[in-house]
Amino acid sequence: MKNIYFIGAGGIGMAALERYFKSQGDNVAGYDRTPTELTDSLIAEGIDITFDDSVEAIPELYRDPATTMMVYTPAVPDTMPQLKWARDNGFRVVKRAVVLGEVTRRSKALCFAGTHGKTTTSSMAAHIMHTSAAGCNAFLGGVLRNYNSNFLLDAKSPYSVIEADEYDRSFHQLSPYIAVVTSTDPDHLDIYGTEEAYLESFSRFTQLIHPDGKLIVHTGLKFRPEPPASVAVYTYSRDEGDFHAANIRRGNGTIIYDLIVPQSVVAEGVIRDIELGVPVEINIENSIAAAAATLLTGAVTADDVRSAIASFMGPKRRFEFHLKEEGDNGRVIIDDYAHHPDELRASISSVKALYPDRKLTVAFQPHLYSRTRDFAPQFADALSLADEVVLLDIYPARELPIPGVSSAIIFDKISCKEKQLISKELLINTIKNINFEVLLTAGAGDINTYIPDIIASIK
Repeated sequence: MKNIYFIGAGGIGMAALERYFKSQGDNVAGYDRTPTELTDSLIAEGIDITFDDSVEAIPELYRDPATTMMVYTPAVPDTMPQLKWARDNGFRVVKRAVVLGEVTRRSKALCFAGTHGKTTTSSMAAHIMHTSAAGCNAFLGGVLRNYNSNFLLDAKSPYSVIEADEYDRSFHQLSPYIAVVTSTDPDHLDIYGTEEAYLESFSRFTQLIHPDGKLIVHTGLKFRPEPPASVAVYTYSRDEGDFHAANIRRGNGTIIYDLIVPQSVVAEGVIRDIELGVPVEINIENSIAAAAATLLTGAVTADDVRSAIASFMGPKRRFEFHLKEEGDNGRVIIDDYAHHPDELRASISSVKALYPDRKLTVAFQPHLYSRTRDFAPQFADALSLADEVVLLDIYPARELPIPGVSSAIIFDKISCKEKQLISKELLINTIKNINFEVLLTAGAGDINTYIPDIIASIK
Protein backbone atom coordinates (compact mmCIF):
# COMPACT_ATOMS: atom_id res chain seq x y z
CA MET A 1 0.00 0.00 0.00
CA LYS A 2 1.61 3.20 -1.18
CA ASN A 3 -0.94 5.56 0.36
CA ILE A 4 -0.92 5.98 4.13
CA TYR A 5 -3.37 8.22 5.98
CA PHE A 6 -2.63 9.13 9.61
CA ILE A 7 -5.50 10.00 11.97
CA GLY A 8 -3.90 12.04 14.75
CA ALA A 9 -1.15 13.18 12.39
CA GLY A 10 0.12 15.92 14.70
CA GLY A 11 1.28 13.54 17.44
CA ILE A 12 5.01 13.41 17.96
CA GLY A 13 5.18 9.63 17.45
CA MET A 14 2.94 9.75 14.40
CA ALA A 15 5.08 12.49 12.85
CA ALA A 16 8.17 10.27 12.90
CA LEU A 17 6.31 7.52 11.04
CA GLU A 18 4.94 10.02 8.53
CA ARG A 19 8.46 11.25 7.80
CA TYR A 20 9.76 7.68 7.57
CA PHE A 21 7.15 6.58 5.01
CA LYS A 22 7.55 9.83 3.09
CA SER A 23 11.28 9.09 2.87
CA GLN A 24 10.42 5.61 1.53
CA GLY A 25 8.53 7.19 -1.38
CA ASP A 26 5.01 6.57 -0.07
CA ASN A 27 2.14 9.05 -0.30
CA VAL A 28 1.40 10.41 3.17
CA ALA A 29 -1.50 12.52 4.45
CA GLY A 30 -3.56 12.82 7.60
CA TYR A 31 -5.82 14.64 10.02
CA ASP A 32 -5.26 16.40 13.31
CA ARG A 33 -7.48 18.48 15.55
CA THR A 34 -5.48 21.71 15.62
CA PRO A 35 -2.51 23.27 13.79
CA THR A 36 0.79 23.29 15.71
CA GLU A 37 4.42 24.07 15.00
CA LEU A 38 4.89 20.36 14.26
CA THR A 39 2.00 20.14 11.78
CA ASP A 40 3.33 23.30 10.08
CA SER A 41 6.67 21.54 9.62
CA LEU A 42 5.04 18.39 8.27
CA ILE A 43 2.98 20.36 5.77
CA ALA A 44 6.15 22.20 4.65
CA GLU A 45 7.75 18.78 4.04
CA GLY A 46 4.96 17.81 1.65
CA ILE A 47 2.63 15.90 3.98
CA ASP A 48 -1.01 16.84 3.35
CA ILE A 49 -2.68 17.48 6.74
CA THR A 50 -6.30 18.57 7.21
CA PHE A 51 -7.87 19.90 10.42
CA ASP A 52 -11.40 18.92 9.35
CA ASP A 53 -12.51 15.52 10.70
CA SER A 54 -15.26 15.02 8.12
CA VAL A 55 -15.00 12.13 5.65
CA GLU A 56 -15.18 14.64 2.80
CA ALA A 57 -11.88 16.16 3.97
CA ILE A 58 -9.95 12.96 3.16
CA PRO A 59 -8.10 13.56 -0.15
CA GLU A 60 -9.28 11.51 -3.13
CA LEU A 61 -5.98 9.60 -3.35
CA TYR A 62 -6.61 8.06 0.09
CA ARG A 63 -10.23 6.93 -0.42
CA ASP A 64 -9.53 3.50 -1.95
CA PRO A 65 -9.15 0.64 0.56
CA ALA A 66 -7.18 -1.39 -2.00
CA THR A 67 -4.30 1.11 -1.98
CA THR A 68 -4.57 2.93 1.38
CA MET A 69 -3.76 2.00 4.96
CA MET A 70 -5.22 4.02 7.83
CA VAL A 71 -3.03 4.53 10.92
CA TYR A 72 -4.51 5.97 14.12
CA THR A 73 -3.45 6.76 17.68
CA PRO A 74 -5.25 5.37 20.77
CA ALA A 75 -6.13 8.96 21.73
CA VAL A 76 -8.60 9.18 18.81
CA PRO A 77 -12.14 8.13 19.87
CA ASP A 78 -13.94 5.36 17.96
CA THR A 79 -16.67 7.85 17.07
CA MET A 80 -14.28 10.05 15.06
CA PRO A 81 -15.99 10.28 11.61
CA GLN A 82 -12.93 9.47 9.45
CA LEU A 83 -11.93 6.51 11.61
CA LYS A 84 -15.46 5.12 11.69
CA TRP A 85 -15.80 5.54 7.88
CA ALA A 86 -12.50 3.73 7.26
CA ARG A 87 -13.58 0.77 9.39
CA ASP A 88 -16.99 0.63 7.76
CA ASN A 89 -15.52 0.65 4.25
CA GLY A 90 -12.99 -2.16 4.37
CA PHE A 91 -9.76 -0.26 4.93
CA ARG A 92 -6.84 -1.80 6.77
CA VAL A 93 -6.99 0.24 10.00
CA VAL A 94 -4.10 -0.18 12.44
CA LYS A 95 -2.74 1.55 15.51
CA ARG A 96 0.51 3.48 15.30
CA ALA A 97 2.18 0.85 17.50
CA VAL A 98 1.46 -1.92 14.97
CA VAL A 99 3.27 0.03 12.26
CA LEU A 100 6.16 0.76 14.62
CA GLY A 101 6.31 -2.95 15.43
CA GLU A 102 6.76 -3.67 11.74
CA VAL A 103 9.79 -1.35 11.72
CA THR A 104 11.33 -3.28 14.65
CA ARG A 105 10.91 -6.60 12.84
CA ARG A 106 12.79 -5.24 9.82
CA SER A 107 15.75 -3.99 11.87
CA LYS A 108 17.89 -4.51 14.95
CA ALA A 109 15.74 -2.42 17.27
CA LEU A 110 16.94 -0.74 20.46
CA CYS A 111 13.68 -0.24 22.40
CA PHE A 112 13.53 1.98 25.51
CA ALA A 113 10.62 1.51 27.93
CA GLY A 114 9.79 2.99 31.32
CA THR A 115 7.41 5.27 33.19
CA HIS A 116 9.94 8.06 32.84
CA GLY A 117 13.39 8.49 31.35
CA LYS A 118 12.58 6.76 28.07
CA THR A 119 12.45 9.89 25.90
CA THR A 120 15.79 11.31 27.02
CA THR A 121 17.48 7.90 27.15
CA SER A 122 16.29 6.80 23.70
CA SER A 123 17.18 10.23 22.29
CA MET A 124 20.68 10.00 23.74
CA ALA A 125 21.10 6.49 22.31
CA ALA A 126 19.91 7.68 18.90
CA HIS A 127 22.45 10.52 19.00
CA ILE A 128 25.25 8.08 19.90
CA MET A 129 24.30 5.71 17.06
CA HIS A 130 23.72 8.51 14.55
CA THR A 131 27.09 10.17 15.19
CA SER A 132 28.94 6.83 15.00
CA ALA A 133 29.66 4.72 11.94
CA ALA A 134 26.72 2.46 12.89
CA GLY A 135 23.96 4.98 12.12
CA CYS A 136 20.29 4.34 12.89
CA ASN A 137 16.68 5.08 12.08
CA ALA A 138 15.17 6.67 15.20
CA PHE A 139 11.53 7.12 16.21
CA LEU A 140 11.50 9.28 19.32
CA GLY A 141 8.94 10.82 21.67
CA GLY A 142 10.59 14.23 21.74
CA VAL A 143 12.10 16.67 19.25
CA LEU A 144 15.89 16.47 19.55
CA ARG A 145 17.49 19.88 19.78
CA ASN A 146 20.56 18.59 17.94
CA TYR A 147 18.43 17.90 14.84
CA ASN A 148 15.17 19.80 15.44
CA SER A 149 13.38 16.52 14.71
CA ASN A 150 12.07 13.42 16.45
CA PHE A 151 13.09 11.24 13.52
CA LEU A 152 16.51 10.24 12.22
CA LEU A 153 16.88 8.42 8.91
CA ASP A 154 19.73 6.21 7.67
CA ALA A 155 18.70 3.96 4.79
CA LYS A 156 21.90 1.87 5.11
CA SER A 157 21.83 1.22 8.88
CA PRO A 158 20.43 -2.09 10.21
CA TYR A 159 19.61 -0.39 13.55
CA SER A 160 16.50 1.39 14.75
CA VAL A 161 16.02 3.25 18.03
CA ILE A 162 12.46 3.21 19.36
CA GLU A 163 10.77 4.87 22.32
CA ALA A 164 8.60 2.02 23.61
CA ASP A 165 5.39 3.54 24.99
CA GLU A 166 3.48 1.55 27.60
CA TYR A 167 0.28 3.59 27.16
CA ASP A 168 -2.50 1.35 25.83
CA ARG A 169 0.07 -1.52 25.90
CA SER A 170 1.52 -0.16 22.65
CA PHE A 171 4.98 -1.57 23.38
CA HIS A 172 3.60 -5.12 23.16
CA GLN A 173 3.65 -4.70 19.37
CA LEU A 174 7.46 -4.38 19.30
CA SER A 175 10.20 -6.94 18.68
CA PRO A 176 13.31 -5.58 20.45
CA TYR A 177 16.87 -6.65 19.70
CA ILE A 178 18.03 -4.71 22.76
CA ALA A 179 15.43 -3.68 25.35
CA VAL A 180 15.94 -1.14 28.15
CA VAL A 181 13.59 -0.67 31.11
CA THR A 182 14.31 2.56 32.98
CA SER A 183 11.51 2.63 35.57
CA THR A 184 8.18 1.00 36.41
CA ASP A 185 6.45 3.45 38.77
CA PRO A 186 2.69 3.04 38.27
CA ASP A 187 1.07 5.31 35.67
CA HIS A 188 -1.79 5.14 33.15
CA LEU A 189 -4.02 3.49 35.72
CA ASP A 190 -6.97 4.62 33.57
CA ILE A 191 -5.77 1.90 31.17
CA TYR A 192 -4.28 -0.71 33.51
CA GLY A 193 -6.51 -0.40 36.57
CA THR A 194 -3.95 -1.74 39.08
CA GLU A 195 -0.23 -1.49 39.76
CA GLU A 196 0.02 -5.27 39.32
CA ALA A 197 -1.40 -5.08 35.80
CA TYR A 198 0.97 -2.22 34.99
CA LEU A 199 4.01 -4.22 36.16
CA GLU A 200 2.81 -7.30 34.29
CA SER A 201 2.80 -5.30 31.05
CA PHE A 202 6.54 -4.66 31.45
CA SER A 203 7.13 -8.37 32.08
CA ARG A 204 5.27 -9.07 28.85
CA PHE A 205 7.45 -6.51 27.03
CA THR A 206 10.61 -8.38 28.03
CA GLN A 207 9.16 -11.63 26.66
CA LEU A 208 9.20 -10.07 23.19
CA ILE A 209 12.99 -9.65 23.00
CA HIS A 210 14.63 -11.47 20.09
CA PRO A 211 16.22 -14.78 21.23
CA ASP A 212 19.75 -13.50 20.51
CA GLY A 213 18.99 -10.12 22.07
CA LYS A 214 19.84 -8.33 25.29
CA LEU A 215 17.92 -6.77 28.20
CA ILE A 216 19.15 -3.84 30.31
CA VAL A 217 17.18 -3.15 33.49
CA HIS A 218 17.53 -0.46 36.14
CA THR A 219 18.40 -2.00 39.50
CA GLY A 220 15.69 -2.37 42.11
CA LEU A 221 12.61 -2.25 39.87
CA LYS A 222 9.48 -3.98 41.18
CA PHE A 223 8.53 -5.89 38.04
CA ARG A 224 9.81 -9.37 37.15
CA PRO A 225 11.66 -9.56 33.81
CA GLU A 226 10.72 -12.62 31.76
CA PRO A 227 13.01 -12.58 28.71
CA PRO A 228 13.69 -15.71 26.63
CA ALA A 229 16.32 -17.91 28.29
CA SER A 230 18.92 -17.10 25.62
CA VAL A 231 18.73 -13.32 26.21
CA ALA A 232 21.68 -11.76 28.09
CA VAL A 233 20.48 -9.60 31.02
CA TYR A 234 22.39 -6.59 32.38
CA THR A 235 21.66 -4.10 35.18
CA TYR A 236 22.46 -0.40 35.53
CA SER A 237 22.02 2.58 37.83
CA ARG A 238 24.04 5.54 38.98
CA ASP A 239 25.83 3.71 41.80
CA GLU A 240 25.59 -0.03 41.11
CA GLY A 241 24.96 -2.66 38.47
CA ASP A 242 26.86 -4.00 35.48
CA PHE A 243 26.95 -0.44 34.13
CA HIS A 244 27.33 2.38 36.70
CA ALA A 245 29.10 5.67 37.39
CA ALA A 246 32.21 6.26 39.50
CA ASN A 247 34.29 9.30 40.34
CA ILE A 248 31.42 11.75 39.73
CA ARG A 249 32.64 15.36 39.60
CA ARG A 250 30.30 18.35 39.75
CA GLY A 251 31.21 22.01 39.48
CA ASN A 252 31.12 25.13 37.32
CA GLY A 253 27.91 23.94 35.69
CA THR A 254 29.39 20.58 34.61
CA ILE A 255 28.95 16.92 35.56
CA ILE A 256 31.75 14.50 34.62
CA TYR A 257 32.00 10.82 35.58
CA ASP A 258 33.74 7.55 34.73
CA LEU A 259 31.50 4.80 33.33
CA ILE A 260 32.14 1.33 34.73
CA VAL A 261 31.25 -1.40 32.20
CA PRO A 262 31.73 -5.18 31.94
CA GLN A 263 35.15 -6.07 30.53
CA SER A 264 33.38 -8.19 27.92
CA VAL A 265 32.02 -4.91 26.53
CA VAL A 266 35.08 -2.64 26.93
CA ALA A 267 38.37 -4.38 27.68
CA GLU A 268 39.51 -1.80 30.24
CA GLY A 269 36.21 -2.07 32.13
CA VAL A 270 35.86 1.73 32.25
CA ILE A 271 35.22 4.72 29.97
CA ARG A 272 36.79 7.72 31.65
CA ASP A 273 35.72 11.36 31.75
CA ILE A 274 32.22 11.30 30.29
CA GLU A 275 30.87 14.85 30.40
CA LEU A 276 27.12 15.46 30.19
CA GLY A 277 26.03 17.84 27.46
CA VAL A 278 22.93 18.53 29.58
CA PRO A 279 24.44 18.59 33.09
CA VAL A 280 21.55 17.61 35.35
CA GLU A 281 21.64 14.82 37.90
CA ILE A 282 19.08 12.51 36.26
CA ASN A 283 21.10 12.49 33.04
CA ILE A 284 23.84 10.50 34.76
CA GLU A 285 21.52 7.49 34.81
CA ASN A 286 19.98 8.33 31.43
CA SER A 287 23.40 8.44 29.80
CA ILE A 288 24.48 5.17 31.47
CA ALA A 289 21.44 3.37 30.01
CA ALA A 290 22.01 4.90 26.56
CA ALA A 291 25.70 4.00 26.65
CA ALA A 292 24.95 0.43 27.76
CA ALA A 293 22.45 -0.20 24.96
CA THR A 294 24.63 1.24 22.22
CA LEU A 295 27.84 -0.45 23.42
CA LEU A 296 26.06 -3.81 23.51
CA THR A 297 25.37 -3.55 19.77
CA GLY A 298 29.10 -3.99 19.29
CA ALA A 299 28.90 -1.30 16.61
CA VAL A 300 29.98 1.77 18.63
CA THR A 301 33.19 2.53 20.48
CA ALA A 302 34.01 4.09 23.84
CA ASP A 303 35.09 7.24 22.01
CA ASP A 304 31.76 7.34 20.13
CA VAL A 305 29.92 7.24 23.47
CA ARG A 306 32.10 9.88 25.14
CA SER A 307 31.91 12.42 22.32
CA ALA A 308 28.16 11.95 21.67
CA ILE A 309 27.11 12.34 25.30
CA ALA A 310 29.15 15.56 25.51
CA SER A 311 27.50 17.00 22.37
CA PHE A 312 23.97 15.86 23.25
CA MET A 313 21.66 18.87 23.65
CA GLY A 314 18.60 16.95 24.84
CA PRO A 315 15.01 16.74 23.61
CA LYS A 316 12.86 19.84 23.63
CA ARG A 317 10.78 20.19 26.80
CA ARG A 318 13.19 17.97 28.76
CA PHE A 319 14.95 20.35 31.12
CA GLU A 320 15.11 22.99 28.40
CA PHE A 321 16.53 26.42 29.25
CA HIS A 322 14.52 29.32 27.78
CA LEU A 323 16.12 32.18 29.71
CA LYS A 324 19.53 32.40 31.36
CA GLU A 325 20.38 36.00 32.21
CA GLU A 326 23.99 36.94 32.91
CA GLY A 327 25.25 37.53 36.43
CA ASP A 328 24.73 35.94 39.82
CA ASN A 329 21.23 37.43 40.09
CA GLY A 330 20.16 36.78 36.49
CA ARG A 331 16.73 35.27 36.08
CA VAL A 332 16.40 31.69 34.78
CA ILE A 333 13.47 29.92 33.08
CA ILE A 334 13.57 26.15 32.57
CA ASP A 335 10.79 24.06 31.02
CA ASP A 336 10.30 20.35 31.63
CA TYR A 337 7.74 17.80 30.40
CA ALA A 338 7.51 16.23 33.90
CA HIS A 339 3.93 15.00 34.36
CA HIS A 340 4.33 12.09 36.82
CA PRO A 341 5.11 12.75 40.51
CA ASP A 342 8.50 11.04 40.36
CA GLU A 343 9.47 13.00 37.25
CA LEU A 344 8.35 16.22 38.88
CA ARG A 345 10.32 15.48 42.04
CA ALA A 346 13.45 14.68 40.00
CA SER A 347 13.07 17.83 37.94
CA ILE A 348 12.60 20.12 40.96
CA SER A 349 15.51 18.45 42.77
CA SER A 350 17.75 18.92 39.71
CA VAL A 351 16.97 22.64 39.52
CA LYS A 352 17.60 23.07 43.24
CA ALA A 353 20.95 21.28 42.86
CA LEU A 354 21.93 23.61 40.01
CA TYR A 355 20.82 26.76 41.86
CA PRO A 356 21.07 25.92 45.58
CA ASP A 357 21.09 29.54 46.75
CA ARG A 358 18.26 30.87 44.57
CA LYS A 359 14.51 30.99 45.15
CA LEU A 360 12.73 28.39 43.01
CA THR A 361 9.24 29.05 41.66
CA VAL A 362 7.46 26.09 40.04
CA ALA A 363 4.50 26.60 37.70
CA PHE A 364 2.84 23.21 37.21
CA GLN A 365 -0.01 22.16 34.95
CA PRO A 366 -1.45 18.75 35.92
CA HIS A 367 -2.08 16.43 32.95
CA LEU A 368 -5.23 14.25 32.90
CA TYR A 369 -8.02 14.03 35.47
CA SER A 370 -7.29 10.35 36.10
CA ARG A 371 -3.60 10.93 36.83
CA THR A 372 -4.47 13.82 39.17
CA ARG A 373 -6.99 11.61 40.99
CA ASP A 374 -4.55 8.71 41.31
CA PHE A 375 -1.49 10.69 42.46
CA ALA A 376 -2.66 13.95 44.06
CA PRO A 377 -0.77 13.42 47.38
CA GLN A 378 2.44 12.49 45.53
CA PHE A 379 2.19 15.56 43.30
CA ALA A 380 1.71 17.75 46.38
CA ASP A 381 4.76 16.21 48.07
CA ALA A 382 6.92 16.88 45.02
CA LEU A 383 5.68 20.47 44.61
CA SER A 384 6.31 21.12 48.31
CA LEU A 385 10.05 20.93 47.55
CA ALA A 386 9.74 24.29 45.75
CA ASP A 387 9.96 27.68 47.45
CA GLU A 388 6.87 28.89 45.62
CA VAL A 389 4.18 27.13 43.57
CA VAL A 390 1.84 28.39 40.87
CA LEU A 391 -0.64 25.58 40.14
CA LEU A 392 -2.78 25.62 36.99
CA ASP A 393 -6.05 23.89 36.17
CA ILE A 394 -5.87 20.33 34.83
CA TYR A 395 -5.03 19.87 31.15
CA PRO A 396 -7.65 17.28 30.10
CA ALA A 397 -6.00 15.98 26.90
CA ARG A 398 -8.07 12.92 25.90
CA GLU A 399 -10.28 12.84 29.01
CA LEU A 400 -13.64 14.18 30.12
CA PRO A 401 -13.87 15.72 33.63
CA ILE A 402 -14.17 13.39 36.62
CA PRO A 403 -16.53 14.64 39.37
CA GLY A 404 -14.66 15.95 42.39
CA VAL A 405 -11.28 15.96 40.62
CA SER A 406 -9.56 19.29 40.09
CA SER A 407 -6.19 20.87 40.78
CA ALA A 408 -7.53 21.82 44.21
CA ILE A 409 -6.97 18.27 45.51
CA ILE A 410 -3.25 18.80 44.88
CA PHE A 411 -3.20 22.43 45.99
CA ASP A 412 -4.69 21.76 49.42
CA LYS A 413 -1.88 19.34 50.28
CA ILE A 414 1.08 21.52 49.16
CA SER A 415 3.00 22.54 52.27
CA CYS A 416 5.07 25.50 51.04
CA LYS A 417 3.67 28.83 52.22
CA GLU A 418 3.78 30.69 48.92
CA LYS A 419 1.29 29.02 46.59
CA GLN A 420 -1.41 30.10 44.13
CA LEU A 421 -4.08 28.20 42.20
CA ILE A 422 -4.95 29.94 38.92
CA SER A 423 -6.34 29.38 35.44
CA LYS A 424 -3.75 29.29 32.68
CA GLU A 425 -5.11 32.54 31.23
CA LEU A 426 -3.71 34.30 34.31
CA LEU A 427 -0.28 32.66 34.11
CA ILE A 428 1.60 35.40 32.26
CA ASN A 429 0.51 38.23 34.57
CA THR A 430 0.95 36.07 37.66
CA ILE A 431 4.57 35.25 36.77
CA LYS A 432 5.25 38.87 35.82
CA ASN A 433 4.12 40.04 39.26
CA ILE A 434 6.01 37.39 41.23
CA ASN A 435 9.48 38.79 40.50
CA PHE A 436 10.92 35.27 40.40
CA GLU A 437 14.58 34.25 40.47
CA VAL A 438 14.45 30.75 38.97
CA LEU A 439 11.24 29.56 37.28
CA LEU A 440 10.50 25.94 36.36
CA THR A 441 7.44 25.37 34.16
CA ALA A 442 6.34 21.73 34.18
CA GLY A 443 3.63 19.49 32.76
CA ALA A 444 2.69 17.58 29.59
CA GLY A 445 -0.04 20.00 28.49
CA ASP A 446 0.38 23.40 26.84
CA ILE A 447 2.08 25.38 29.63
CA ASN A 448 5.25 25.67 27.51
CA THR A 449 3.39 27.68 24.87
CA TYR A 450 3.12 30.57 27.36
CA ILE A 451 6.88 30.89 27.86
CA PRO A 452 7.59 33.35 25.00
CA ASP A 453 4.91 35.70 26.35
CA ILE A 454 6.22 35.29 29.91
CA ILE A 455 9.70 36.30 28.73
CA ALA A 456 8.30 39.24 26.77
CA SER A 457 6.29 40.41 29.79
CA ILE A 458 9.25 40.42 32.18
CA LYS A 459 11.54 42.13 29.69
